[in-house]
Amino acid sequence: MRRSGIRRGGRMLVRVRRRLGLEPSVLRRRVDRVQQLIALGLLLLLLGTAPPLASWAASWSYRAGTRAEHAERMDRRQVVATVTSTGGVGSTSDRYIHETVQATWPGVNGEPHAGALPSWKDARIGAHRTIWIDGRGDPTVRPRPHSRTVTDAVYAGAAAVLGCSVPVLFAYALVRRRCDRHRDEMWEADWARLDAAGHNPRS
Repeated sequence: MRRSGIRRGGRMLVRVRRRLGLEPSVLRRRVDRVQQLIALGLLLLLLGTAPPLASWAASWSYRAGTRAEHAERMDRRQVVATVTSTGGVGSTSDRYIHETVQATWPGVNGEPHAGALPSWKDARIGAHRTIWIDGRGDPTVRPRPHSRTVTDAVYAGAAAVLGCSVPVLFAYALVRRRCDRHRDEMWEADWARLDAAGHNPRS
């Protein structure tokens, strides 16, 4: 079983090398070797630039996210809101309408605040709910979770890799197109020489 797996891996490696044009062959022309060298150079360029840039972007995003976490935790706190009336209607845009309740809650310094909060199931007068407030005492969302910071850092690293890969792939596509055009010209010249020699292989 292990030997068969090794053989399959070897055959797959050969196919990949052949697909990438890395398999040695006497039939390869100078333009093929030039294309291989350029492809290798672009690959080395990508491997040399993408990891450092991805690491820098991820680190920068992580540090920024950590600072935002700390700032929001320092500025926001949890308090208990008490419902004073129900049946209100609020709108966050022209398309979305939701029920609200009127409630009171203590501010940062203990002073009472009042306003509308999104309603919840079985909300009644006198019901309590824990909410987040900012430094002014206004309702806000919970502080930024650390999982979001980690996710943003991963996205930043992936974006850096993609940003490095696209120009390299575009450059290789241009090289490949130019080499293919040159190969076609060489094939046409070979066919013309065979025709001139009287072989006429295409008839």
